[in-house]
Amino acid sequence: MNIALIANDARKGLMQNFCIAYRGILSKHELYATGTTGRLVSEASGLTVNKVLSGALGGGQQLGALIEQNEIDLLIFLRDPLEKSFPEPELSDTVRLCDIHNIPCATNLATAELLIKSLDRGDMEWREYK
Repeated sequence: MNIALIANDARKGLMQNFCIAYRGILSKHELYATGTTGRLVSEASGLTVNKVLSGALGGGQQLGALIEQNEIDLLIFLRDPLEKSFPEPELSDTVRLCDIHNIPCATNLATAELLIKSLDRGDMEWREYK
């Protein structure tokens, strides 16, 4: 499965810790991330991450294009609801695309953990029949 990772600045450390905690599960899948998040996750966890541009430079739009092309199976977007510019339009569009294309999407740690554990149990095998 192809998993996309995005994290607002205030949530990048949380994303790193999440990826360290679930490294065993995530290592079985192809990871994609916006630039800075991808670099930080890779450095902290040792996971291989395909990096697109930074979110501020259009990385969310690049991931959105992959979602539109049915190349992403799961999005974990740890966003900061207290961020002044929340929601960032291009990243909100990425979440909207998940809704349009029926892609599971987590926007907080609790949901991210549920989706990752579900993925590990095989509950998302239906995505393989896309």
